[in-house]
Amino acid sequence: MFSMSQCLHKDYQKTVDWLISQTQHRPKVAIICGSGLSMLADSLQCQDCFKYSDIPGFPQSTVQGHVGKLVFGELKGKTCVCMQGRFHMYEGHSLCKVTFPVRVFKLLGVETLIVTNAAGSIAESYHCGDIMIIKDHVNFPGLAGLNPLSGPNDDKFGPRFPPMSGVYDKDLRKLAFDICKRMGVTQFVHEGVYGMVGGPNFESIAEAMLLHKLGVDAVGMSTAPEVLVASHCGLRVFGLSLITNKVVKSYENSETTNHEAVLEMSKIRSEMIQKLITEIIIHMDINNNEA
Repeated sequence: MFSMSQCLHKDYQKTVDWLISQTQHRPKVAIICGSGLSMLADSLQCQDCFKYSDIPGFPQSTVQGHVGKLVFGELKGKTCVCMQGRFHMYEGHSLCKVTFPVRVFKLLGVETLIVTNAAGSIAESYHCGDIMIIKDHVNFPGLAGLNPLSGPNDDKFGPRFPPMSGVYDKDLRKLAFDICKRMGVTQFVHEGVYGMVGGPNFESIAEAMLLHKLGVDAVGMSTAPEVLVASHCGLRVFGLSLITNKVVKSYENSETTNHEAVLEMSKIRSEMIQKLITEIIIHMDINNNEA
């Protein structure tokens, strides 16, 4: 059974105080890397790198393809922090712990959160290797009552009843499309709805058909809790999914999905995603004073 335990403001502050004592970087942008996408951190200059196991209060990442490091550095003169690996409900973490880094980022002065994930395609028009810019999500665990904001509200971060309409920043989505046009890769890029399920199993055929009928374009096992908490505490959010597999929606289809194939597709598209996110960060309007 998943714990609904809450983290206290002092718990986040303890982590923030430790990080501030270890690095001079004061990031305005945070990036959460999905399965096999940890290479996004490799392009950061002047790096300060910390294992999750060394950071007070941080949970541990146990999934293959999630390195488990927090990397601070500069990207074309803009200061960023990058999570090489995220945390999931199916690992046994409470949602407080799954989203713990997001509130740490807020207290560090981060203003924009970029989330990436590997996802399976539900939409018929999507193909493996495509990129979906997330315009909205369906948080199935949240609809069932598994919500990182359950329990007493911390007014220091945000309101009791935060709205979730328009949470994926419209201007950043437009910027991403404009950059894709300049890169000449629009044939691989879509805008759609991400559906989060609990995992760790991949979806049954009946579940996949249900997701399709509900208007979900791509499905995965992460992202929605972090985005929810980011929105609650006032961060601007941009998200994208790398389509790593097609979800089976027919009983006549003998194909199956496995995590190794997900990681392999992540490697194939890693350079394009790294370039896209780099260009987004370069061109987004952020205040990068490190005082």
